[in-house]
Formats: sequence, C-alpha cells, structure tokens
Amino acid sequence: MNLSTLFRTKENLSLDKNTLTILRYIATIGQILAISIVFYYLNLPFPIIESYLIISLGLATNLYLQFGIKINQLKDFYAAPFLLIDLLQLSALLYLTGGIFNPFSFLLIIPAIVSSTFLSMGTTIILGLITSLLLLTISFFYLPLPGEDMNLLHFPNFYKIGIIISILIGLIFLSYFGIRFSGEKKKTEEAFKKLQEVIYKEYELESLGGQAAAAAHSLGTPLATIAVVAKELKKEIGDNEELSKDIDLLISQSKRCSEILRRISKKQIEEDKFFSSTKLENLLEEIINSFKETSSKEITLVSDGDRNKIDIQRSAEMIYGLRNFIGNAIKFSKSKVNIFLISDDKEIKIVVNDDGPGFPRDIIDKLGEPYIKSRSLELNSNSGLGLGTFLGKTLLERQNAKLLFKEDKNLGGASVVISWPPKNILLNG
Repeated sequence: MNLSTLFRTKENLSLDKNTLTILRYIATIGQILAISIVFYYLNLPFPIIESYLIISLGLATNLYLQFGIKINQLKDFYAAPFLLIDLLQLSALLYLTGGIFNPFSFLLIIPAIVSSTFLSMGTTIILGLITSLLLLTISFFYLPLPGEDMNLLHFPNFYKIGIIISILIGLIFLSYFGIRFSGEKKKTEEAFKKLQEVIYKEYELESLGGQAAAAAHSLGTPLATIAVVAKELKKEIGDNEELSKDIDLLISQSKRCSEILRRISKKQIEEDKFFSSTKLENLLEEIINSFKETSSKEITLVSDGDRNKIDIQRSAEMIYGLRNFIGNAIKFSKSKVNIFLISDDKEIKIVVNDDGPGFPRDIIDKLGEPYIKSRSLELNSNSGLGLGTFLGKTLLERQNAKLLFKEDKNLGGASVVISWPPKNILLNG
C-alpha cells in the first residue's frame, strides 16, 4: 500500500469547517461546565487556573479556525492539526484531573473517530497511534483525582490495565467502523455518479436524432438558396471552364448535404414511431441482434411463454439494464446463452441463462453492490469490480423490477431472473 492509497490523495476527502467548529465549541463548553461544577459546586480542589488556560488555548484555536481559515472544506493538511490540538488539550486536562481514572478519559478517542469518518486512513492511523501514546502516558503520569484525600486512593494494576485495554478496543473498533462506513459511502456515491452519467449519455443519444432532424429542417432552406445562386452564377460565368468546375463542385456538394440531411430527418421520423412503445419481445430481439453482430456465440430467445404480449414504453434505463445482463451472459458464456420471456396475469419475467462458470460463491450474496471482487481465478481475468451489475440492477429496480441471481441447472452457468408485476411495466414503471 503506497502513500497515495493510504492517504487517498486522489479522492475528494474533506471535513466541513462549520461542522468541526461547532464540535469544538461544544467540547469547549462541556469542558468549562465540567471543571466549573467540580471545583465551585462540588468543592473538589484541583488546578483550576491551569485547566482554564488549557481550555482557553483550545478556544483560541477554534476562533482562528472559524475566522482565520477561509476555505470551507478542510483537507487532511488543515483538519488534522486541529484534531491533534484537541487531542493534546484533552490529554493535558486529564493529566491535571486524575489521568486515565477520570471518567471523561474515553473522550480521547473522539479526534480519531472524526478523522476515520471524514479524512483519510493514513491520518486516522497517525491520530490513533498518538492517542494510544497519550493514553499510556496519562496512565502512569497524572495528578490525583479532584477531591479531599483522593491521592490516598489506590487502584489495582489490573484495573488500570483494564481501562487502558477497554479504551484502546473502543478506539480500534470505532475507527475501523468509521473507515469502513466512509469508504462504503464514498464507493456508493461514486457508483451513483457513474449511474447518472450513464443515464445522461443514454438520453443524450436518444435526443440526438431529434436534434439532427431539427438541423435538417433548419438547413434545408439555406442549402436550397446556395444551390439556386450557384446555378445562376454558372449561367453568368458562361464559358469560363475553371470557374464552371468550381461552381459545379459547389452545386454537387450542396446537393449531397441536402441528401444527407434528408436521410437523417427520415430516419428520425422512423425512430420516433419506434421509440414511443414496443413489445418486450421486440426490445429483447433488438438487443440480441446488436450482440450477434459482434459475437459468434449462440444466443437464443424463447418467448413461447409470453402470454401477455403487452406494449411497454421504451426507456434508457430499461434498455441499458437489459443490455448489461445479456452482455454479461455473453461475455462469460462458453458458447451458449438462453433468454426466456415468460408472462402471465401476475408476473412478467425475463430469465438470462448462460453456460459459463456461473456466479462465484464468495460474492453471489453481494451481487448488485458496487466495487466487489471475487477471489475466483477463473473469473478475475475477465471480470471487473461489479460496477456494471450495480448500474444494471439499480436502473431496472428504478423500473420496479426485482432481480434474482442464482445458478442455472440446465446450462450450468449463471442465471439472472428479472421480473415485474404487469401493472408496473405497462407505462415505463
């Protein structure tokens, strides 16, 4: 693991300045209340002046953070020093008030927890190590707990060791949880960002034909004018062969442009009718035919069980989702892919089976999550990180589909079952 991975320099990790400022103000107020109540209300003596000075230093750094730092999103370089200051400040307060035996000693783990949630793993590890070192320090070097004759109080060593271990376990557990939580959140956000990009591209391609038709309509008149003017110029030129050739070229190219735009416009009209609605069987045939052009594998569509024969509204989500799972089946199959379309009054189902190696057992329960990797050597050379499956599954689920991943008993490979209630697929979900 290199430093760029450990500190995740390529990722957009940051801690909101307002969030950190508010957290530090809360901590400052809590510290002032705690030492004031103990000293003035409970009348338990301890170095109160030194404690106030330590808290004042923390407050000064927070004022600088709020008014002196102009950026709103704090990267590791800016956020980590303030978390380290909080750690040192709290350790100093604990040193003055009983060390590890102070009931608030568990708060030492908070800076590392904040770092694990918002900052990089490297920063969290550094803060965790410093926290552990400070924890051990105040376990052996500290002033007595506030109160009369509290310096006579003796704690067995095993009790002290138990406190140290419990705080360290809490530090490790919560830091690990924060790292995993923020990592999973980041992966999901990236996956959904790619999902939005896919949808945007699909709709952009869908609208491209309409834009071409509008261009054909708009450019028709200027091109006709160019052709008329060019013919008139040819008459005026007369016997000048060199200029006549240039004029003929201009006329031929403007005519060619008109033909191209006419074909684009005609194609768009045909596609508009096709895009309005289609039968699910026709949509599957269209997708399968597009793969047959580039694959020599046997792809069979069986639609004998399609009783409904209903029309559905075409959508970019539906097309991309189905193409993704059919494409995966073709990619991993040895030679054969069977696609079944089954429907009745209660359910519409598409089953995609292949004769490939099937779904790895170590990730079959995680399929549909982004950024997963199987340990299977047979699949690793040909598989990605599960992002395509995540995109396809998410897009189809947005169309009210339910997906099931299992093994196919007939071909011996993978089987993907996609199903809808009929009422949820009639009008694009």
